[in-house]
Amino acid sequence: MRTNRILLIYTGGTIGMGCNPQTGALEPLDFNHLVNAMPELRLVKTDIDVYQFDPPIDSSDMSPTCWAQLVEIITKHYHSHDGFVILHGTDTMAYTASALSFMLENLTKPVVLTGSQLPMGQLRTDGKENVVTSIELAAAHNADGLPLVPEVCIYFSGRLLRGNRSTKINADGFNAFESYNYPHLCDAGVTFNYHPHNILRPDFDRPMVPHQEMDNNVIVLSLFPGIEENIVRHVLEAPELHAIVLRSFGNGNAPQKPWIARLLNDAARRDVVIVNISQCVSGTVAMERYDAGYHLKDAGVVSGRDSTVEAAVTKLMYLQARYHDPRIIREKMNQSLAGEITLPT
Repeated sequence: MRTNRILLIYTGGTIGMGCNPQTGALEPLDFNHLVNAMPELRLVKTDIDVYQFDPPIDSSDMSPTCWAQLVEIITKHYHSHDGFVILHGTDTMAYTASALSFMLENLTKPVVLTGSQLPMGQLRTDGKENVVTSIELAAAHNADGLPLVPEVCIYFSGRLLRGNRSTKINADGFNAFESYNYPHLCDAGVTFNYHPHNILRPDFDRPMVPHQEMDNNVIVLSLFPGIEENIVRHVLEAPELHAIVLRSFGNGNAPQKPWIARLLNDAARRDVVIVNISQCVSGTVAMERYDAGYHLKDAGVVSGRDSTVEAAVTKLMYLQARYHDPRIIREKMNQSLAGEITLPT
């Protein structure tokens, strides 16, 4: 049953910021400032309800606790609204989109994250188009009433992207996000050009299942020439460590130094889950392709395939909170839970 209502959730970010008269730095403002700067919202055909984080936060301060709050808000309003638009700072938007894609299991309604590179009150802001288009995308539906894009997405600068495939690519330009390993869900120009074969189709007969628990005992370890054994050992031997996202070279390669394989193997035997993703923005991990990657596989490292670092980190947090058996977590990391990785055909 459609309600013709969209919930707009304002968390903070550049889109609602203003200039501090003392420091000259941008800082979050009350949502009323945003509404006053955007009278176009009153012209949107869909009814819009608003929920505001109090106080609004800079996206650099986003956390699993905030993700749980978003899940709670969406769950509470799930049956009274057709879709959700989350206004969010760009710096951690891809992390939040990835996390929500796992925490909102069997999502059957659109959740669109957007924001801006310039505050709404500035003349050249990109925020107005991003917000209005996101609301239209969240409200869009087929003739049978089912939503056109029932998944967690990021909309920015004419591109609707799968949330857990997206990453921030530009700190200054309006084209701030891209999904290198997955095509766009919709391109918004004069008209909307949807790509239905790229969009997830959930089971509309099953309910959405919310999850709020996340285990954030995860570290991202980037390999580089000259990486030191003693430093890596101190990180890997931390007793609180549950998982490692290993950012390797190319197709999943690492220096063939005996100490690297030994430390990783020791961690794996302590039930630390180690997931290998590439430092390249495009492509996939294939550890069996080169000997420089095969020794990682022998050390107990599992492939993250073509996952983004944001998706790998949040997927591990989600799985660790749900399962205590590392074997199950390793198996799930090689399964596509919400379209986050490409599986071999």
